[in-house]
Amino acid sequence: MWIADQWKDYEVIDTSSGEKLERWGDYLLVRPDPQVIWNTEKKNSGWKKKNGHYHRSAKGGGEWEFFNLPDEWTIKYRELTFHLKPFSFKHTGLFPEQAVNWDWFSSLIAQAGRPIKVLNLFAYTGGATLAAAKAGAQVTHVDASKGMVNWAKENAAASGLVDSPIRWLVDDCVKFVEREIRRGSTYDAIIMDPPSYGRGPKGEIWKIEESIFPFIELTAKILSKDALFYLVNSYTTGLQPAVLSYMIHLAVASKLGGHVSAEEIGLSVADSGLVLPCGASGRWQRNA
Repeated sequence: MWIADQWKDYEVIDTSSGEKLERWGDYLLVRPDPQVIWNTEKKNSGWKKKNGHYHRSAKGGGEWEFFNLPDEWTIKYRELTFHLKPFSFKHTGLFPEQAVNWDWFSSLIAQAGRPIKVLNLFAYTGGATLAAAKAGAQVTHVDASKGMVNWAKENAAASGLVDSPIRWLVDDCVKFVEREIRRGSTYDAIIMDPPSYGRGPKGEIWKIEESIFPFIELTAKILSKDALFYLVNSYTTGLQPAVLSYMIHLAVASKLGGHVSAEEIGLSVADSGLVLPCGASGRWQRNA
């Protein structure tokens, strides 16, 4: 398992009864987590001193309950700054477990010794975009939500990356890649964090089980001949690390060689010393 264990402003404190107690900077949140299927005694005082609690509804969805939580605040990871705000479906605008991937590809970019063009698809609020730009890459950031792209721009500004070569695009990721193929564009690295289900700006439907492999094959067509890395993240039950590895082998490694690896990603739980699984990642990188 790849563990994001370099955070100072974030930690999972405890987990029990379908929920996790987290510290986001100065604030404590309780949020649901489907992986937490154990019922253990909630000894930590933070469970009662929380600043925000997302309650799941039996009918689907849910709602936040707040206790002296600001509308927005910031946390840092290394040299990056992120604006956080609780919004729909329990999210805060950041997936902290992804920091383990940020560190991995940032090192590759910094050590490449040449300009690296990165394409970040389903790019959300820009965690991977900022990490790649800070490492020295030229980044194209694509997300179907204008609100998410604007949020990512705020994070870039807070991280001192306003003048970095980042291209911000509100677009359907599949249609954007299809146009890039027609234009003959190529990228040295591709990052994608596809949703389980989603809709594009014009109502385009995305179902990951049906769409992910054809999309990986499509994006492989715009990798440069000397591509550096390729990263696919999944939070969908059923897309295990071995499945990600298999798809990346077929679509990328079979053409470019290199090395494929895939693992669960996770976060350490402070009170238990155990690790909470948080999805899976599949990586390809060029042989040194």
